[in-house]
Amino acid sequence: MCAHTHFQKVSNYLFYNFKNLKDKISIMSNNEKFIIGLGNPGKEYHKNRHNIGFILLENFSEKYESKFTLKNKLKSWYSELKIKNSTYRLFMPNTFMNNSGDAVRAIVDWYKIDLAQLFIIVDDIDLPLGKIRFRKKGGSGGHNGLKDIINKLQTENFNRIRIGIGAPPINEKTRNYNTISHVLGNISLKESLTLDKVYKQLIESLIKLNPKNENHIINELNSFHRKN
Repeated sequence: MCAHTHFQKVSNYLFYNFKNLKDKISIMSNNEKFIIGLGNPGKEYHKNRHNIGFILLENFSEKYESKFTLKNKLKSWYSELKIKNSTYRLFMPNTFMNNSGDAVRAIVDWYKIDLAQLFIIVDDIDLPLGKIRFRKKGGSGGHNGLKDIINKLQTENFNRIRIGIGAPPINEKTRNYNTISHVLGNISLKESLTLDKVYKQLIESLIKLNPKNENHIINELNSFHRKN
């Protein structure tokens, strides 16, 4: 066998093996999701409307009998689920809401995440209770947690899923909105009945979501609205 023919065979072998490796990595990436729910740590905040991201992930974890453990290097509580051939990595930042970007930055750097795999779950006072809005990029919309993530990642190009908690009531004396007391107020029993249906729908959609059905799932979620 001449040196040229041998070199050609080795080159072809390396090319096809490298291609197969790239395909395997691509499949692994498509089958792995990093879902970060935003909120404030501490029992006093546990049932707050602002902690809706935490509550969703707790529902997700409980449904599949997984537990959260504290990962200091990721500045988050972490739970891992394997459903069929997919891995779902759930994170609840151990920072306060306004410093959420510190945890997200740590997670992105540790796992070397493609931002298409990242999903941020937040509350939204500008959406009616039970309304879902999925966007693949955009500004903070005045949400301090998103604002800090955008600042720390230096990009607005990441998936965010907003869950409506409704507008805050107006203070009769000042005629101003009681925004802080609303977002840091506890979710009522009536609101919970609505939000439980939202959590169920979101969890099902995140499990089904893949590059082929992405637009369909996003449209399905954006048209979803549980009023009661």
